[in-house]
This record gives sequence, C-alpha cells and structure tokens, in this order.
Amino acid sequence: MRLFAEVGYRGASIAKIEQASGLSPGAGGLYRHFDSKEAVLMAGIRCHLKRLETLREVRQALGQFGNTAAEIEATARYFLDELDSQAELLRVLASEVRQHPKLLSSAVNELIESTFASFADWLYDAARGTIDRQRAQAISTVAMGSLLSTRLIRHVLGVEPAPLDDDQLVSTWVEIVSNMLKP
Repeated sequence: MRLFAEVGYRGASIAKIEQASGLSPGAGGLYRHFDSKEAVLMAGIRCHLKRLETLREVRQALGQFGNTAAEIEATARYFLDELDSQAELLRVLASEVRQHPKLLSSAVNELIESTFASFADWLYDAARGTIDRQRAQAISTVAMGSLLSTRLIRHVLGVEPAPLDDDQLVSTWVEIVSNMLKP
C-alpha cells in the first residue's frame, strides 16, 4: 500500500511490488500469491478496511460507559487514530478512484458510507428517542465528515487544516455532536 500511495497504481510495476514486499524483483514470485496487480491492490485495501470494521465493534463496547459524551469522545479518538494509521489507504483512494472507479468505488463506499451509517445508528440509539433517524444520519454525516476531512487534508494534501491539536479538535467535536443530539 505504501508503494501504491507513493507512485500510484500505474507507477507500481510488478517488479516494484515484488521488491517492496521482499520478493526478488522481476522473478514473478508475486504471481504465486496473486493473479494480478489489481488483486494485490484489492487485498491491501481489504486489509486496511478490515481495521475500520473494528470501529463498529468498539462502539458497541462503548455502551458500557454510561456516559454519552465519553462514548462520543472515544469514537472520535479511535476514528482519528484509524485514519492516521490508514494514511496510505487515503492517498491511494484519493489518487486512484477516478482512474479505477470499478476497482475502488466499493472501498470508498466502505470507508465512507458504512462508517457514517453505523455511527448514525449508534447516535440514534444513544439519543434515546430525542432525534429521528434522518437527524441521526445528518449529524453523522457532518460529524464524521469533519473528522475525515481533517485527515484527508493532512494525509492527502500534506497541509495541517488548522493550528489546533487533536485534543482541541476532539473536545470541540464532542461538544458539537453532544449538542446536536439534544431535541
């Protein structure tokens, strides 16, 4: 994934992929494990996305806190940490999705749609009837989109989005999301 993030799909030759993975470049060893370069990329994407599935499991465990603000904060911190650990995936998706939409659109959907939808479901449950599902979806889109955008700006564009640290970002985010859950 690091190679795809650095040189793009087109620039990542089979020989370069073999070298980056510790195989003899140009010897064809990659084909013992994968049918094609596309299969290598998809395996890397699946591996990265699997880690984001853990976010859903973490959120289920958060219900034990009994404190909605603490649960929202833990969700934000975990999501930001995962996005930071997935910087290569973000760069690959941002640079390649337009050239390879059939290949990467499902990965983008998994990253965005399912993550946002699962957070909306959690928000709806956490609000205990004070908001409807449509409001929960809107809050999720705004909230998760803001966290995602800070990491896209950082990891894809190479710019710090604002002169604030993650503690300031998260505390402000928790306050905003908590207030949005009020009727």
